[in-house]
Amino acid sequence: MSIEIKRFKKLRESLNETQQSFAEKLGIKGSTADIERGKSKITGSVVAELLKQFKINPLWLFGKSFQQFLDTSQNVAPKVVTVDGNDSENMVLVNIKAAAGYPHNIVDVDWYKQLPAFDLPLPEYRNATYRGFQVDGDSMIPSLYPKEWVLAKAVSSIDDLNKNTICVVIMKDSVLVKKIQRSDDPSKLMLVSINTEYPPVQINIVDIQELWQVTSKLTFNIDTDASPNSLLMQLQESMDKLKKDISELKS
Repeated sequence: MSIEIKRFKKLRESLNETQQSFAEKLGIKGSTADIERGKSKITGSVVAELLKQFKINPLWLFGKSFQQFLDTSQNVAPKVVTVDGNDSENMVLVNIKAAAGYPHNIVDVDWYKQLPAFDLPLPEYRNATYRGFQVDGDSMIPSLYPKEWVLAKAVSSIDDLNKNTICVVIMKDSVLVKKIQRSDDPSKLMLVSINTEYPPVQINIVDIQELWQVTSKLTFNIDTDASPNSLLMQLQESMDKLKKDISELKS
């Protein structure tokens, strides 16, 4: 019996799982009996599920490491939090120009002091750290337009995010506003644009410095001359988007 089969079986038993229940969790049809008898190989998708669900180190499974568990969590919490004269947290505003330097000054306290900041005394913005970011580009149209502002709540762990959440993603060299989707590979994320002209992009979680969940936006482009037809078109677009989101949730 190969070492990966021995360790696979030992892991199942240590988790108090039956061959049937373990197979169900790992997406294996039937049971794990064929794997444990050496009749079937442990596939890449099974290895990915072991890492995702149980933090099992693939190198340990195949006898290449003594470290059984890997910590796949990534600290994406804010590196710097600013306060006002009363030691209360305030909301820093990062415009398009400042965003270019954000990744490189992410731990520079003095750099943040140069940015405008304010307090928003609404209940929706209590008990959390918020930051404002200006939207650059048209990849999130029609939800977000260029030069609008998003107000986003700090995220401590990627595991805290819901499916298809819009986030401000602070990478090592850029600031992006995208919809977040999980990848089959637990070490990666998909960044999805609402504007379908932009294809999804897969990134490594370790390349994320900070993550901010968008909760609201500020816009200064209200169309006061909107005709009934244009309003109907907007409503239709919203309905189409809702149907698409529901379809994605079902898939």
